[in-house]
Amino acid sequence: MTDAIEWQGRVGDSWASNWRRTDRSFDALTDRLLARTREFSFDSALDVGCGAGELSLALARTQPQGTVLGVDISPALIEVARERAAHLANVTFEVADAATWQSATRPPGFLISRHGVMFFDNPLAAFTNLRVAARPAAGLMFSCFRMWDENPVFADIVRMLPNSPPPPESGVPGPFAFADRQRVAAILEAAGWHGIAFEPFDFAMFVGAGDDPVEDTVAYFSVIGPAARAAGQLTAEEKSRFDDQVRELAQANLDSGLVSLRAAAWIVTARND
Repeated sequence: MTDAIEWQGRVGDSWASNWRRTDRSFDALTDRLLARTREFSFDSALDVGCGAGELSLALARTQPQGTVLGVDISPALIEVARERAAHLANVTFEVADAATWQSATRPPGFLISRHGVMFFDNPLAAFTNLRVAARPAAGLMFSCFRMWDENPVFADIVRMLPNSPPPPESGVPGPFAFADRQRVAAILEAAGWHGIAFEPFDFAMFVGAGDDPVEDTVAYFSVIGPAARAAGQLTAEEKSRFDDQVRELAQANLDSGLVSLRAAAWIVTARND
């Protein structure tokens, strides 16, 4: 489980240091989310759990007449996002918890999130707050991981750990909290959202690139993902064996200078009717 305190500290700092890696990982998912924004009409958007700002920035570029606000609880990630947005006048970033956020100016007409909503301690309260904070008829779209065994990008790596931990439970705040489609639908319905729909989206998650994509993959899984913390607690001998197994997996999935592993997500849409 990754909680708010960790995102405000250790985990947020790590993702801020590795934002290029994480943006690259989610490249195909970002493109799909942007393509689906065409289904919604809006002039102001809120990016929930915006991280280092990739989706906010892309949305601001595609909607030059509109405004985009990205919120995240990690000060380190917001600092990176602001640096990246220096050349764009229609996007801003704010350190805030979307679960309690309220607009100081005008309510957003569209809410979007790339894997930023699975960490709410109380998702029902959070999505109720977001609906109340949004305009009437506002659209909602977010992505989240599907079931653990549908995501080899993490499951295959965790299985390589000695005494590998059990798969994370669906429903517990963390990357796989929203894996259960029925649970997510029930939360959104109870929060007052309507027209709820799910698109299963499988994509290649890029985990290694550069001059030595295999070693880049080893570095990636040492700092990002469910195995990272456990890998950091291994003995030197255990870490060496783990890294060798990651190298073998990376080599088997290396193509045209990139290492990718399969990931599976939901893209969830709803409206504040």
